[in-house]
Amino acid sequence: MQKVSELMQLEYAFMFTLRKVNSLNPKGFKPFFNDLPLDPYIKGNYRFRRLSRFLISEDKLSKLPHGYLFQSKEYNPLVGDVKREFAELDDALIELDIFKYMVLAFTDSCKLHPEAEIGVHQIRTTCSPNNLGNPAPEGIHQDGTDFIGIFSVDRENIQGGETHLYTAKKEKPVFNKVLNSGELLLVNDHEFYHFTTPIKPQTEAQGTRDVFVLTSPSLLR
Repeated sequence: MQKVSELMQLEYAFMFTLRKVNSLNPKGFKPFFNDLPLDPYIKGNYRFRRLSRFLISEDKLSKLPHGYLFQSKEYNPLVGDVKREFAELDDALIELDIFKYMVLAFTDSCKLHPEAEIGVHQIRTTCSPNNLGNPAPEGIHQDGTDFIGIFSVDRENIQGGETHLYTAKKEKPVFNKVLNSGELLLVNDHEFYHFTTPIKPQTEAQGTRDVFVLTSPSLLR
């Protein structure tokens, strides 16, 4: 259940939005999360990741050259001031209509100007009975961009993974919700801090949380 009062929804409606993207079926993304490379910058071997950047022009998606992700320690105290390189998204994934629809849902909802650069992070967080998964190891944070989109692809055998938004780090969240498959949370990164709680499995098997995180600007160089 979305725990936001009617007053909060009205006050912050132009700053964050939760929507269901009905034009696509997230199941089509699932095979592409099974071969994600391990994120070498996070300890624990529980996070897997790819990253590409794009331009949208007249509803056409153009992939930009490979770059590295860079955030300052001001925004990411865990791996800030580090040039991080990740494998590009799978070409077959990029060619899917549902991928284009997802990116357009982000750009249209944020009303981005033409030729805006967009970063698309494909992330799987895993957990096991002996190892929790932490979708946000840097804690409550901002990314240092203008807009963020979190698109939930799938949650399998997990509990936790609730996404929170804050107006300040030491305040109570103004939004807290588990994002279900097909939901897209759009956030003004200048106005809010965000965080996602750790995940643990519901049974003795491995659990997974699969999302795309979209940013504009891309944070890539």
